[in-house]
Amino acid sequence: MDKSDRLPIQHRRAPRGRTTGEPRWPALIAAVAAGGLSLAVPRNLTIGPPWFFPVLTAVLLVPTVVSHRAGRHELDRFFGFLLTSVVTIELVASVVRLVTALPSRRETPTWLLVSAASIWTSNVLVFALWYWRLDAGGPHGRDTRRAHVSGAFLFPQMTTVAPTAQAAAERAPWSPNFLDYLFLAFNTSTAFSPTDTPVLARWGKILMMLQSLISLTVLAILAARAVNLL
Repeated sequence: MDKSDRLPIQHRRAPRGRTTGEPRWPALIAAVAAGGLSLAVPRNLTIGPPWFFPVLTAVLLVPTVVSHRAGRHELDRFFGFLLTSVVTIELVASVVRLVTALPSRRETPTWLLVSAASIWTSNVLVFALWYWRLDAGGPHGRDTRRAHVSGAFLFPQMTTVAPTAQAAAERAPWSPNFLDYLFLAFNTSTAFSPTDTPVLARWGKILMMLQSLISLTVLAILAARAVNLL
């Protein structure tokens, strides 16, 4: 076992060959967008005033970014999970309130379409954040490895075999970043299942089932009804 494997994860250095860490700014933008989408959802679908979740998201983002910059990876991980949990609560509350509002039949087609689009987009962003945070120890855990060879998801790049030993030696180490998890979440919400990336871990299967269920509820029930009302 390499000596670096016995060190706490916050003190490990990226192995030789990983000169830069995984970029965090795409996940930062996704978190801001997920929190800000509550402003587009009708007021009766949100918890509290419309500004509550955007402000709470911004407040939690500050210590997340600061702890990451300071190298406090445990704090970064804690605030990251807390932030993702907050936007998840916002998403679930919007879905529940939207479904319970249907029997009243007071909603307009525009109201339904705006609500469905906002919740569906938030669904993609929230679960992309979960996949990114949880897979293979999260972004910092992946930074400590030369290449991504195992995890909860089997990305196509992990199964590609170089034609020769020389080509394998010259190939740059590959590791997923937030865009890969966003693509996975988008496919799950659109096709209700993973497409090119099989899921291996049980927690990943549970999250994908929840994401598909939310997407199915929004698209197959709410959006369809809105179109029928036009």
